[in-house]
Amino acid sequence: MKINHRVDPELIRVLEAYPDTELNQDTLAATRRMRDKQALETNAILPKMEEVTQKDYLVPGLAGGHDVSVRVYKPVGQPEKLPGFLWIHGGGYVLGGMDGDDYPNKLRVQKTGCVIVSVDYRLAPENPYPAPLEDCHAALQWMFDHADELGIDKSRVAIGGTSAGGGLAASLALLVRDRAELKIIFQMLIYPMIDDRNIAPASETRPDTLIWSRAKNLFGWTSYLGRPPGKEDITAYEAAARAKDLSGLPPALVVVGDLDLFVAENIEYARRLICAGIPTELHVYPGAYHGFNGFAPGAAVSRQCNDTCYRALNKALYQG
Repeated sequence: MKINHRVDPELIRVLEAYPDTELNQDTLAATRRMRDKQALETNAILPKMEEVTQKDYLVPGLAGGHDVSVRVYKPVGQPEKLPGFLWIHGGGYVLGGMDGDDYPNKLRVQKTGCVIVSVDYRLAPENPYPAPLEDCHAALQWMFDHADELGIDKSRVAIGGTSAGGGLAASLALLVRDRAELKIIFQMLIYPMIDDRNIAPASETRPDTLIWSRAKNLFGWTSYLGRPPGKEDITAYEAAARAKDLSGLPPALVVVGDLDLFVAENIEYARRLICAGIPTELHVYPGAYHGFNGFAPGAAVSRQCNDTCYRALNKALYQG
């Protein structure tokens, strides 16, 4: 790994222990089993956080479509309606689930006092676009339709996610804007996977990256799109960076490490949001690779990133 010397010292130990296996059709099932097992084992040893409740629901799909599993996190003894936050997990569109983000979502409730709905969207390649986005849209619609039951203030609903989840959040923001049926007030995009054109092979000027490589990115996008990425007919709902018009979107936070494969596309998307008149906060963290704040939450750079996300979400939900 030629760029190891640039990695933040506190992140190197986790990087060296990371099982950097290939991700393709042959390894996908085993990788999913490994990640699911790790999530369950991790959740079993983490603090229970009794001040946060959780409950699973099965949400009806839009227009009679596929039902969607969601998990709702709420502060214990919720006295009044609170802001709502739709959380969308990462995993390159092919991995992940609600369990992997269980503890981080409880922390978000603790830090922000909002009601979080975490969506267990269908994964590619078995369920390519538009299935994952439709599931996220159905979960958001359900939040609004059942706001009274959930204790959510419909005037204060935000969305967000990491990696592929950030990509789905960005596309969902575009979809909601275009349909003008729901109103979201903020989008939190944590190293979002938003540009299918970022698939060129590694080279001297474009070295491969840590954790999420170009080969994995190509597999993720091909699986999600159901066809080769990089073509001219890819829409903004499939890859948010393809959007021609970013006006009218909610304010955004974009965070990414400078060793992340997505750093250039994330900076460019933030720049375009700013040029479109969207209040946008961008943070690029030196020495940080893809997923750093989740893999090594105790590192100073990770704490800085997570604190930035809590602060920005609190500001959006409570100060408007």
